[in-house]
Amino acid sequence: MTVVHPITRAWITTGGTGAQNYDEFADDAEITSIVEANPHSALGIEMPHRAPGSLGKSFLDALPDAVARLAEAKADGSYTPAEQVVVLYRISAPGEESAYGLWAMVDTDQISTRADEPGLVIRNEDVFIAKVRERVALAEALGHLLSPVLLLQTGKGDELHAALAAATDAAGAPAATDVDQSGRTHAIWLLGPGPAQDELTALAGGGELVVADGNHRSLAAQTGGFPRFLAVVTTPASVAIQPYNRLVSELTTTPDELLDRLRAAGAEVTPVDGPVDVPATGGVVHLYLGGRGYAVTLPHVGAARLENLDHALVERLLLRDALGLDPGDKRITYVGGDYPASWLVGEVDAGRAELAVLVAPVTVDDFVAVNLAREKMPRKSTWFTPKARAGLVVAELPH
Repeated sequence: MTVVHPITRAWITTGGTGAQNYDEFADDAEITSIVEANPHSALGIEMPHRAPGSLGKSFLDALPDAVARLAEAKADGSYTPAEQVVVLYRISAPGEESAYGLWAMVDTDQISTRADEPGLVIRNEDVFIAKVRERVALAEALGHLLSPVLLLQTGKGDELHAALAAATDAAGAPAATDVDQSGRTHAIWLLGPGPAQDELTALAGGGELVVADGNHRSLAAQTGGFPRFLAVVTTPASVAIQPYNRLVSELTTTPDELLDRLRAAGAEVTPVDGPVDVPATGGVVHLYLGGRGYAVTLPHVGAARLENLDHALVERLLLRDALGLDPGDKRITYVGGDYPASWLVGEVDAGRAELAVLVAPVTVDDFVAVNLAREKMPRKSTWFTPKARAGLVVAELPH
């Protein structure tokens, strides 16, 4: 019996509603400008307090605006209903191998966060509980899920990849397409009940599913008591891990004192000549503060793989010990791989931040090993690309 199921009642975009997921932004003003340029963007529903016309309201106070925007999108034909469907998904761009996925519903009771907790869906990162509460409140207000959890099929990945590629090749013209901010084309095809649907849901649920993106959304499904959550099940051949960096808006000490504290903790600190970039490999992180760049080798502790990941060392030795900041502190902004190193350096030079922390991408081997051990990755440590697009397929929750 598979843990992946058709969407009982789906709302399928007719075009123009696709959006980056709500948590892909380092600057809230970007959300406002995107929704202003495209009022049909699902971002206006996912982040209602950032939409024009709702600015100044809290997230909770703006929820009625989100409900109204979704109702309007349905009424004006931006979405069309479908029942008992899964949705084929292809992301393509010139010069890139196509990525494939399957939009479907996944059993919430299969989520596992530790070795002694049964379940085929592995959630692997610590989360910020305030964000989880917002996702629960939004889903309860809307009665719909707009943003999918991206799940990596580890047991039948190759077979699923081949089956999805063949299915999309044979499916004819897509039901809708959407072009993202990177120029990638996202295409979807509906697949109703029948042997083909059964085969794909069986493959999609045929092994352990790792949460590659959407840890907060999956926990929101548990917290909100939703029996199933909206997901895109993808394959290892369809994704890559990009850097996930940090900006600190306000230091709790001087730049020199911060560097001295790191040295006292056993770190090696070396000035960087030339532009500051993301390190090519792990083992060293780059800092930019006070107009200078530094390569910092943080001391390892013990032999455990998880504790010595660069992101774990940054969280513990730099943010918590040297700066006294909890990882959830509002002064820390987590910046995904869509933003280049030059952007982070520019934020410091412009005075909008005082510190940029550039961290090499987590390796796939490390990511898989931590997950199979049912350990939690540090917060915001894996930026998978390409991202599944929100607002293309909307799942109506059962009443």
